[in-house]
Amino acid sequence: MNTKEHPKAIIVIFGATGDLAKRKLFPSIYRLVQNNKIAKDFAVVGVARRSWTNEEFRSNVKESIQASMKTHPELDEFASHFHYHPFDVTNPSSYLELNGMLTDLDGIYHTSGNRIFYLAMAPEFFGTIALNLKKEGLTATDGWSRLVIEKPFGHDLPSARKLNHEIREAFTEDQIYRIDHYLGKEMVQNIEVIRFANAIFEPLWNNRYISNIQITSSEVLGVEDRGRYYENSGALRDMVQNHMLQMVALLAMEPPIKLTTDEIRSEKVKVLRALRPLAEDEVAENFIRGQYDLGTVSEKTLPSYRDENNVDELSMTETYVAGKLLIDNFRWAGVPIYIRTGKRMSVKSTKIVVQFKDIPMNLYYNRKETMHPNLLVIHIQPDEGVTLQLNAQKLGDGTYGKPIPLNHCNNSIDGINTPEAYEKLIYDCMRGDATNFTHWDEVALSWSYVDPISKAWEHEKAELAKYPSGSMGPKEADQLLEKDGAQWWPISDHFE
Repeated sequence: MNTKEHPKAIIVIFGATGDLAKRKLFPSIYRLVQNNKIAKDFAVVGVARRSWTNEEFRSNVKESIQASMKTHPELDEFASHFHYHPFDVTNPSSYLELNGMLTDLDGIYHTSGNRIFYLAMAPEFFGTIALNLKKEGLTATDGWSRLVIEKPFGHDLPSARKLNHEIREAFTEDQIYRIDHYLGKEMVQNIEVIRFANAIFEPLWNNRYISNIQITSSEVLGVEDRGRYYENSGALRDMVQNHMLQMVALLAMEPPIKLTTDEIRSEKVKVLRALRPLAEDEVAENFIRGQYDLGTVSEKTLPSYRDENNVDELSMTETYVAGKLLIDNFRWAGVPIYIRTGKRMSVKSTKIVVQFKDIPMNLYYNRKETMHPNLLVIHIQPDEGVTLQLNAQKLGDGTYGKPIPLNHCNNSIDGINTPEAYEKLIYDCMRGDATNFTHWDEVALSWSYVDPISKAWEHEKAELAKYPSGSMGPKEADQLLEKDGAQWWPISDHFE
């Protein structure tokens, strides 16, 4: 067996009784084992405050698998690899006990001292855990040690720097895997393939041929039970600083000289460095913040954000952000990249629309109809695929063009077998491939761009635009594009 392709390790999950572990991590590890991606020599140690037994933990794991997939062969065998350790993250003796447990499991499962420490818990403990892991000897093995961190990585640049400093006291940068689950999505990873493996796109991928790029990530759900977290985050920190800017970097990066982690990251960093920074008094002209209000969907009245649980009744927290970004480099000068993301919108959808410039003289333009630009649409979720909108002759009287979509739909091919983002990312981490994780330089540059926007909003330098639940956001977001003679392209809930 090739251990490079079938890696073996102990995965230690801090926060193993939480929602993320149950909904995403356990099913992802199960699928990796069932698909023979990782060695049968593995163990998972759940760490949390609850005083569970191994049996209670394994029962929780089995419930997770049964809830997430229709068939679940060898479930008892799989669950037998899971072990539980009640834990106090601030108590050194907890780490000593955990280290002894891991050493014993190394001997049982022959995992060669390879360890992944997955922090699926509150970020205020990240630094404490990382320092104690090193201090109490948990990283001193004959194998490799890797630290996986969920967002948020700080809440602004100073806090991110402080957290990074604490973690780097215990782990080197190449041992740190900062998860952005969008980077595990099939079609986000396909952005590079679409761009660099197709001769019809790469020559056109510049300001001579592209009019604008639009990135939309909309959700139909509200904040649900995450009001307390969201009040300290908002859509800007929750979505723009990480997911949205990562997609911008992948769309705008130069072709790397090799498809290696370092070369791809280097090109993404150049994009983030080239983002035109905004002064506080420029934010209102370029960014819209919104908050969902009362609305009716399917004859059901949905509450406003301020009426949600654990939300201030006078809250100014944004649940929607739309913005215009400019990249000051030779390839992209003058091409606006519009982003929008929000909760309680009419459709759950993540899509990228690349709008190409109109040809100089459209001979087939009929004055009764609007001119249709060529579009490349990358569907990320819930559908996965690509649409290329061309113009062809319209049947009937007259000679003029009609838009014709050419579709490639991934989910009709792969269906339920499409790997979850977390499945891919855990597998990459076990193999030591950090390409689809964020480097500290990317984190720092993203916060540098976002922080002035946050400060402007904190200083009330921009209005809070309300939008009804079940809509596609406030009218001010439409006006943002109208100033440039552009419009948001419709986002439907089905593959177009």
